[in-house]
Amino acid sequence: MSLRVAWAFLTRLPGGAHPSTERDLGRSVPWFPLVGAIVGVLSGGVFWAVWTPLGAPLAAILAVATGAALTGAFHEDGLADTVDALGGTTPEQRREIMKDSRLGTFGTLALVLATLVQVFAVMPLAARDAIIAMALAHGVGRASAVTAMSLMRAASGSGLGHGYAAHLRAAPCAVSLLVSYGAAFALGPVGVFAVGAATGGAVLVGLVAYRRFGGMTGDVLGATAQVSQIAGLVAVSRLLDDFGWFWT
Repeated sequence: MSLRVAWAFLTRLPGGAHPSTERDLGRSVPWFPLVGAIVGVLSGGVFWAVWTPLGAPLAAILAVATGAALTGAFHEDGLADTVDALGGTTPEQRREIMKDSRLGTFGTLALVLATLVQVFAVMPLAARDAIIAMALAHGVGRASAVTAMSLMRAASGSGLGHGYAAHLRAAPCAVSLLVSYGAAFALGPVGVFAVGAATGGAVLVGLVAYRRFGGMTGDVLGATAQVSQIAGLVAVSRLLDDFGWFWT
């Protein structure tokens, strides 16, 4: 049941079960990395399917667009709202800006740059490598969000403390992270570097959240997943030729 709740919450694909309570949603959090990895596999599969007839540039664009479409641009929205809110002068004002559904200049620029970075990171990959790389990046991106939820306090008035953190279970979250990072490490040095880059991105977003918003919000969690995903994907794209997959 928890997997189906996570599936419905993080994707727009059929087969999910929408949570009836915030407790159900909190209990589904350990499944977030698996759902992310599946989204990555599907996105990478699009790259693999169209790479030969359309070429790498269009294949990369379609693969990145597929990831956004499958999730309803869920994390992209969090990134845009978070960046827009940085223009406020106080934590309270920034949190109010974050709740505004309108997209501002800074948020638009963040989305454009995030999309471009991912497209250029995927473009040089071979078709099979793109599937593994996108599964890895999407998975560790959601794992970073799980870590952030487990460790960071919610910002005042965000509603996040009750909806997420108050219902997290430490043991399932720990197992989820161990499995997620263990799978990444099994891919060799590239997987280790991807996790390191994703963690660095999550730490950066977390520091900004503490300083500018007073803690974690739902949009900040989306930004954490997105920034971590991008950082992991860039690490794979840059280092794969040097190290290859798996340990030798």
